[in-house]
Amino acid sequence: MAVIPDPEKESKSEAPQLTTQHQLGVQNVYGDETHRRLKGRHIQLIGIGGTIGTVLFVQIGKGLMQGGPGSLFIAFSFWCLIVLAITMCIAEMVSYTPISSPFVRFAGIYVDEALGFASGWNFFIFEAALVPFEVTACHFILQFWTDAIPVGATIAVIIVLYALINLMAIQYFGETEFWAAIGKVILIVGLILFTFIVMVGGNPHKDAFGFTYWKSPGAFAELYYDGALGKFVGFLACLIQAAFSIAGPDYVAMAAGEAENPRKILPRAFKTVFYRLTCFFVLGSLCVGILVPYDDPNMIAAFRDGKAGAAASPYVIAMDRLGIRVLPHIVNAMILVSAFSAGNSTGVPIYCVLVVLLIALLSFLQLSNSSAVVLSWFVSLVTASQLINFSVICLTYICFYRATKAQGFDRSTLPYRAWFMPYAAYIALVACFVMVFVGGYTVFLPGMWDIPSFLFSYTSVGLFPLFYVGWKITHKTKIIKPTEVDLRHNLAPIEEYERNYVPKPPANWFEKVLQFLFG
Repeated sequence: MAVIPDPEKESKSEAPQLTTQHQLGVQNVYGDETHRRLKGRHIQLIGIGGTIGTVLFVQIGKGLMQGGPGSLFIAFSFWCLIVLAITMCIAEMVSYTPISSPFVRFAGIYVDEALGFASGWNFFIFEAALVPFEVTACHFILQFWTDAIPVGATIAVIIVLYALINLMAIQYFGETEFWAAIGKVILIVGLILFTFIVMVGGNPHKDAFGFTYWKSPGAFAELYYDGALGKFVGFLACLIQAAFSIAGPDYVAMAAGEAENPRKILPRAFKTVFYRLTCFFVLGSLCVGILVPYDDPNMIAAFRDGKAGAAASPYVIAMDRLGIRVLPHIVNAMILVSAFSAGNSTGVPIYCVLVVLLIALLSFLQLSNSSAVVLSWFVSLVTASQLINFSVICLTYICFYRATKAQGFDRSTLPYRAWFMPYAAYIALVACFVMVFVGGYTVFLPGMWDIPSFLFSYTSVGLFPLFYVGWKITHKTKIIKPTEVDLRHNLAPIEEYERNYVPKPPANWFEKVLQFLFG
């Protein structure tokens, strides 16, 4: 049976009546302080650009060092399947109800208000931790050229630049992210082509080395232990690296409240972003394993020893090994730019921006530790928070799915309908839940206990239930039954927006090309 909408509630959520064509073009969903000015190309490349960066160009080298090329490739390929299931979960819900902060609000609408509160704070921790991670990564990359630049000076300059970017209006933010993402895509495509060219002999040594490094030193590295156990632990390290690296659906979802004509462009955006990211990450994991052996001394010096001046990116290391003189500096500079990600937009309280920038001061931990060590700490924190986010998305979808079944809702009418559901959601939920606890496993190995590593790995795991239980007790919330879920929550203003939407045709040939490519 369907839930009968409350007329009083519906009347309160009606969208404000706008009169001019300009107002109709940027009309908000009532209650959201965001403007629908982001086009399909913005949404797609924000999703791609928000994921491609340090993790794909630099941090992936640590996974190669720990597990070897075979483990890295298998781990990234497997985790892409998990992210596919997560993408389908969030795509179906967001395309149906495209609102800002969707998976945070959906958790409160479809499951329990307390879950929405807890997931909101967890997502804040996730995004806030990414800022000091990128700041640390920038200095890590700079060490390729020189260690003479004071750590504190690098951090201060980057944080100030972040503050300036965060104050841009949404239309400039969207364009900035669009062109920054284009640059990242060009870089990764160029590096994939570079890999193919040099592996077949197009290098100064005229050496068609192919998959040589898969044979010697081998496809699977041993980590901490000898034999099969060591290779399994190495694969586990690669899987943790993949769980940290591969994202995308959450970035697309978070832009739903600012998407123009969202029910049309979001389904395509989710599909496009996933398939392109899968291509980049799977091929990227294959490329680094072709270019560099897992026991390369420069890579070990950068990630294990934290040595200043060591090349951190496997691509830069490969160019040095092949005797290519100028290109490593160009690529390292492009990687440095890609590590510098843009911030937020008008419509977000300025105080939130200031709080996040204060959290970025954690980057100063580099003053007493190597950049490689601090980078690994933030990787652990971000990974745990991201896996909790993904778990919440899967759980929320399962409850949404159960509600559609209980109320006789026809899912074939949805703008996007996920396949192999709810089984894919259950598989992804179990995988993410297990990986949350596996992420910091190294601190429990004999002789490897480290308090900072433990705290960065499991702080989010401890805080999430505290947020949930605390809100549940103080506000006496309850888990919503499938028959009581309001499947029409926030739909009235969205449907009003669709009725009044006036599409703006491309102004010139260039915009026509962009519309053809990105929708």
